Amino acid sequence: MTVCVVMEHRFVRTPDGHAWTGAAFNHSFFSRYLAAFDRVRVIARAKDVDEPPSGYSAATGQSVEFAAVPYYHGPLGFALKANAVHAAVNRAVKPGDAVILRVPSNLARLITPKLLRNRHTYAVEVVGDPYDVYAPGAVRHPLRAFFRQLFYIDQKRQCKNAIAASYVTQSILQKRYPCRGFTTDISSVELTPQAFKDEPRNWTDSESVKSMPLRLLFAGSLEQMYKGLDVLIDAIAILEAKGIEIELTILGDGKHRAELEARCRRIGVENQVVFRGLIPSGDPVRAEMDKADLFILPSRTEGLPRAMIEAMARALPCIGTTAGGIPELLESDNMVRPGDALALSNKIEEVLADQARMSAMSTRNLNVSRDYRSELLNERRSKFYRQIRIITEETGLRKANGK
Repeated sequence: MTVCVVMEHRFVRTPDGHAWTGAAFNHSFFSRYLAAFDRVRVIARAKDVDEPPSGYSAATGQSVEFAAVPYYHGPLGFALKANAVHAAVNRAVKPGDAVILRVPSNLARLITPKLLRNRHTYAVEVVGDPYDVYAPGAVRHPLRAFFRQLFYIDQKRQCKNAIAASYVTQSILQKRYPCRGFTTDISSVELTPQAFKDEPRNWTDSESVKSMPLRLLFAGSLEQMYKGLDVLIDAIAILEAKGIEIELTILGDGKHRAELEARCRRIGVENQVVFRGLIPSGDPVRAEMDKADLFILPSRTEGLPRAMIEAMARALPCIGTTAGGIPELLESDNMVRPGDALALSNKIEEVLADQARMSAMSTRNLNVSRDYRSELLNERRSKFYRQIRIITEETGLRKANGK
């Protein structure tokens, strides 16, 4: 049986038909579905290129194929290609296929009505919250408030009618988007044994925190302002004005990078902020985490942030916001409200000034991250996928028998 995975991520496609990605959705990611299915068909947007950009890895390969949706960007881009996008999404699902919608996703919105009309079952993997994605400040669009309600209502309907649902959070997304079918909670993070530090860090015996500048790390997409990097840059300026020497390294890229670099120049912190762009996952990212003193994720919206869990596995102290599933990872004393640069700067200053606290945060974060070990999550994930296959097969038999 083939499983169709519908998702919102944007890929690039080379002339040989292979899809490539600079993010986490490479071939290894999609191989997880092969624990229960024979093949995976990824349904997503793809931009045609002659060759993949530097740092990209293959998403397609053995038993993983790609059904490309015409590439578009933003609501206007979608409107111009709506008919072609709609046709491509619906054409990609064949009779007898299992379907998993990774939501929120505009492509999932397009395909859900046809699935329901044809009594074609589907499951959902709930990885984010559109109500927060379109919160004020997260997206700049004149129809932001309309999209917020539209996508929120649609995702509630998608989850309600799904045969099964997995959530990246333990309870937060479940409350807002309940499913009547089989449910479980499984993070999307992949933490192999190599992802973990052997021991917590001990700043009370280390020279690292005494050296200047203090090293902060941010990792996330700059495609939208969801991750709140603009707020973090403003917080760096506040700390710099106090004479606290800070160096912020930013891992990630996207359409807002130039705007954020200009913001650094405008407020005078261009020498304190280093934009590294996209770097390969795995060892290169872990090396950056190992050089940092503190990981910061000032998100306006979240599911359960993979980058933060990866930082915790490297025994990094972390500061986040109260958005999404972050409160399931951090203690309340290490979070601030989204969008509050002053509160964030105060929290950074407070944590960096207390070496014993940083050591305790390191120990706690490493312990919490071990609950997200791949062997534990893969067992739950495989059970979830097998259940989807069983229900899909049973539904197909009932339809064949006219029931």
